[in-house]
Amino acid sequence: MQLLLVEDDQPLASGLQKALRSQGFTINHVSTGAAALHVIATQTPDMVILDLGLPDMDGLAVLKKLRKQHAQLPVLLLTARDSVQDKVQGLNDGADDYLAKPFDVNELLARLRVIERRLSSTKSSQLTLGKLVLDTLEQSVWLDGAKVEISRREYMLLKTLLENAGRVLTRATLEARLYSWGEEVASNAIEVHIHHLRKKFGNELVKTIRGVGYQLVVPPRGAQIP
Repeated sequence: MQLLLVEDDQPLASGLQKALRSQGFTINHVSTGAAALHVIATQTPDMVILDLGLPDMDGLAVLKKLRKQHAQLPVLLLTARDSVQDKVQGLNDGADDYLAKPFDVNELLARLRVIERRLSSTKSSQLTLGKLVLDTLEQSVWLDGAKVEISRREYMLLKTLLENAGRVLTRATLEARLYSWGEEVASNAIEVHIHHLRKKFGNELVKTIRGVGYQLVVPPRGAQIP
């Protein structure tokens, strides 16, 4: 899940980026409404966390503008405005949720998970493929009933592949899901992560589509993977 954080409070933005990355989210950050609209138009994220008190324009104005082009893009508002009128205005303008400052990071995470499940084809916190189970709440992976130790990047990659099972994903798409702006990405990083997933879950799990990308193999009905 790729998030765009629009927040001009730098200490808060830094803390949120660290907390959300530790929970398996890929998060990019901008501090103005204009920058947010540019990013949304050119590199549309999966979800937006939008502060209302931006230095160049009101967050509600940003929300209204992005809704004209992206009616379904999930937006969670962050704001120090705590009146009922402000909350109603934000929801009426197209926000999916609203969180008043100060807030607990765990509450933010819970709300993001709800929106994430809403976006998913499944309403469960578990993504399954045969004997393979990934639990998004526990941030854990199980194979045939046994828990498998897995790194954060491997978890994020496996989650992305499971959410897009059967679809071919390019290396660029996978890099965008795993790495935030400015992070150093080795040229063979995705290949290395795929290699590790195959070692842990079987070579048949992920198929390489030469010159295109990777595809999580969906077993025939009644078959088991791995």
